[in-house]
Amino acid sequence: MVASAFLPELWTEILVPVCAVIGIAFSLFQWFIVSRVRVTADQGASSSSGGSNNGKNGYGDYLIEEEEGLNEQSVVAKCAEIQTAISEGATSFLFTEYKYVGVFMVFFAAIIFVFLGSVEGFSTKNKPCTYDDTKTCKPALATAAFSTVAFVLGAVTSVLSGFLGMKIATYANARTTLEARKGVGKAFIVAFRSGAVMGFLLAASGLLVLYITINVFKIYYGDDWEGLFEAITGYGLGGSSMALFGRVGGGIYTKAADVGADLVGKIERNIPEDDPRNPAVIADNVGDNVGDIAGMGSDLFGSYAEASCAALVVASISSFGINHDFTAMLYPLLISSMGILVCLITTLFATDFFEIKAVKEIEPALKNQLIISTVIMTVGIAIVSWVGLPSSFTIFNFGTQKVVKNWQLFLCVCVGLWAGLIIGFVTEYYTSNAYSPVQDVADSCRTGAATNVIFGLALGYKSVIIPIFAIAASIFVSFSFAAMYGVAVAALGMLSTIATGLAIDAYGPISDNAGGIAEMAGMSHRIRERTDALDAAGNTTAAIGKGFAIGSAALVSLALFGAFVSRAGVHTVDVLTPKVIIGLLVGAMLPYWFSAMTMKSVGSAALKMVEEVRRQFNTIPGLMEGTAKPDYATCVKISTDASIKEMIPPGCLVMLTPLIVGFFFGVETLSGVLAGSLVSGVQIAISASNTGGAWDNAKKYIEAGVSEHAKSLGPKGSEPHKAAVIGDTIGDPLKDTSGPSLNILIKLMAVESLVFAPFFATHGGILFKYL
Repeated sequence: MVASAFLPELWTEILVPVCAVIGIAFSLFQWFIVSRVRVTADQGASSSSGGSNNGKNGYGDYLIEEEEGLNEQSVVAKCAEIQTAISEGATSFLFTEYKYVGVFMVFFAAIIFVFLGSVEGFSTKNKPCTYDDTKTCKPALATAAFSTVAFVLGAVTSVLSGFLGMKIATYANARTTLEARKGVGKAFIVAFRSGAVMGFLLAASGLLVLYITINVFKIYYGDDWEGLFEAITGYGLGGSSMALFGRVGGGIYTKAADVGADLVGKIERNIPEDDPRNPAVIADNVGDNVGDIAGMGSDLFGSYAEASCAALVVASISSFGINHDFTAMLYPLLISSMGILVCLITTLFATDFFEIKAVKEIEPALKNQLIISTVIMTVGIAIVSWVGLPSSFTIFNFGTQKVVKNWQLFLCVCVGLWAGLIIGFVTEYYTSNAYSPVQDVADSCRTGAATNVIFGLALGYKSVIIPIFAIAASIFVSFSFAAMYGVAVAALGMLSTIATGLAIDAYGPISDNAGGIAEMAGMSHRIRERTDALDAAGNTTAAIGKGFAIGSAALVSLALFGAFVSRAGVHTVDVLTPKVIIGLLVGAMLPYWFSAMTMKSVGSAALKMVEEVRRQFNTIPGLMEGTAKPDYATCVKISTDASIKEMIPPGCLVMLTPLIVGFFFGVETLSGVLAGSLVSGVQIAISASNTGGAWDNAKKYIEAGVSEHAKSLGPKGSEPHKAAVIGDTIGDPLKDTSGPSLNILIKLMAVESLVFAPFFATHGGILFKYL
């Protein structure tokens, strides 16, 4: 008899939802503090309208003007007007996107029900359990129905995560701009608190919905935990499928606007970034919110949901599930609960314990968030592993049960947690302009755009080396200790500080928008310098966030792959068999096909944008002089139409590949496809993200002109600067569309295969059956 966990089941039932509620309450508290910064020029109006919800943005909040005693009401009114335009543009795009995504959700939910229900011929009779013939489990039809419900829940939670994140970001951008008049520290705190609202809301709501779903499903399933957690996998599939469309659609939107604005505005017309005369400027700022905020929110929620599902599936057929030890079974959720508490403490270091007084303190403050959360979380994991796990237990390992100690599982989670930190800092080294790699790229601009592109590509390829070693080491250690369950909890370890990671990540686009609003509102050069400093730090941390997302995606994908192989009844995947090798080759090709689609989509959308911006500059009299207003709405419409139309083919490629391969070629070939896409997808994603990030920061390095070396390359408008802008423009779709979307590709194909595994095992491989 295997011992049970030290923590009683009742305490687990209380602790997990309490931690989730604490996270939601903390995010609402942070939002309340941000909302006290008011956005209007009319101070007297706050008493009459402050309580009513009559603002265009859904809020009737106001901001007190305070710049060295001056009351520049027009500036504040302008900020409020720009904020409303950005918010309305982002909301309109997301609603349009969600209409299409909603249709897909209903269609795919029907596919899940029909395919999984057909496994037992839509029988309603109980069946013998897969891993224990002596017991009876619920029928396949029940798994089909509950998987469909879990899929819809995951999809809705993912969509809400992205949408709420976008609303928070568009609510905070003008507030950050206006606080920048009081000093860089005040602006930093508003931007960071707003990021924390999104981080905690997403982490806590994802945990709470998963916990409630498990408990509701348990009412029907009773002791059939194998069937229960099989059905829960639909939650991960729902989360990630929505994230794919959010990432691809948002990425195409933001980069079409960005490339159009940069090529015509900066290079042809020699006007500054975010200049109000540029017709694409509103679309560019809207894009930051729908791509970097809504897309990233859905992406990391998907990773979290899938890592939890992979761990729960393997645990359900291990001693935790066999002995019905509910506390040990919910170990993945206990890790996430501890993560929320740890991130809460960590956030206070940035907002309350230490005050930022100078520009140079911004980036260290953000990096310290990662270090502090990782150190405290290590202690947190030790506590959870001690109270939430038996001292010894068995884990399912491809047909056998492997004996594992609780300290080994603690090390698995820690390996993932610390590997995430290493990947984060390596990413920072290769993308921050404080270090030599980006400075070398900037220096290469002396001889034109071609050498800049060559150096940037080389940097991206080189930046893959250490992260891959870190991922490989964490896979080896975690698998050696606890088989595929170890890999799944290592992925959860990397994602355990998701609230802090998302806060840092959301901070970047909020600061970027704040800078854009300052420029468009005609605020002083001093204010713009402060927002630029916030934005530069946010750029690096965004790259770190993408590194985390890609690293965790690799571990999550492998864990899901292991769960799929277990559920499909495949004991070994032999790469020497033709069925597997053809899958490997096709799988390795898929990230290239997917990247080609997304890059071309950005290119064709940017082409239309460039033509429209040129048309407006050439045909609207007084536009360059600033006496006439550009037609922002047309540019917003170009980005919206292009992204909605272009997100469908890449989405279909990812969603249909596992279904086609599994049905026609069987589970062995599908195993090869999953392994191939994981191996090549991770490499391309890391190099694309880091190349784009390096080009962006090389441009910013020249523009800032802080060091003597940077001054020798500048100023803005010089030939090296123009070469840097071209590099940045090429890198935009790499770092914000193709790169980040690839991590969803490798996760989504794996989780989809896991959900449909019973169908593929029963009906798959029809081509090989008749050949």
